[in-house]
Formats: sequence, C-alpha cells, structure tokens
Amino acid sequence: MVGFPLGAGTATSKGFEAFEAVCAGADEIDMVLNIGALKDKDYETVKVDIQTVVRESKGRPVKVILETCLLTKEEKIKACELAVIAGVQFVKTSTGFSNSGATVEDIKLMRATVGPKLGVKASGGVKDTATAEAMIAAGATRIGTSSGIAIVTGKTGDTKSY
Repeated sequence: MVGFPLGAGTATSKGFEAFEAVCAGADEIDMVLNIGALKDKDYETVKVDIQTVVRESKGRPVKVILETCLLTKEEKIKACELAVIAGVQFVKTSTGFSNSGATVEDIKLMRATVGPKLGVKASGGVKDTATAEAMIAAGATRIGTSSGIAIVTGKTGDTKSY
C-alpha cells in the first residue's frame, strides 16, 4: 500500500513506493490519497500525487483510497473527481485502519461521481451477506473484507473491529 496510513508522503516518495511494488511483482497498487492536501484544498498536489503513482505503476491498476470517514461530502466528491482526472482505475473507501469503513451512502456518492467506467471498492465494515449485497446494489464493483467466508455462508463476520 502506497502512502499508508494518511497519504502524507510526497509524490516522489509515493512514486518510488509504487515503482518498488511493481518491481516486486505487484499486480495492482493501492495508494492513500493525500488527505491533508485535500483538506487544505491543495488540489494540484493531490492530482500530481495520484498521477505520479499511476505513472510509476507502469500500467497496473491503481486504487486510490479516500479514507471516506475523514472527509466531508464535498471532499469525497472532489477526491473522486481528481482520481478520475489522474487516471486511476478504482476509488476505494478506506484502509481499514481509521475509525470506520464503507457506508452505502459513500458508495452511492462515489459511484455517482466517478461514473460507470471506474471501479468502486467498498472496504471496511463489510461483515455479512446483507451488507455486501447493499454495497453492490449501491454501486460497488469490489468488496474488501476479512469476512469473506462469513459473507458467502450467510453468517456474520468478526464484529470486534469496524
């Protein structure tokens, strides 16, 4: 994961992380959005940051993690718009290390903002079949969960974490 946990590294350092991951055999790159720059409305920094990772990923799919629980609605929209401009293949809700994960409302907002061509990954807090189905109905194309077995067997996954 590039830029973990808050995406606060420089574009150069994130580009190097992405390149190193590719050299090590990564098929996809997950990167954390520069949350501080987004909150400061420094959109050029955010865009260049993402573009650098996309470039250094050498054609591998890039997922930009928004950490939606830390953002306002307007920030989520802007982050999605910048991700589209920068050329990613996916937007993703969370790293799994903040205070909450995916919500149906966030997935709907992300899908509406990025349109039908980009992937939307619901990550964090998806513990059961009903929640997974709700995320898919809202527009998620992927689910990130540690409760896969519980989801496919109709049980509830680990409830100790979000």
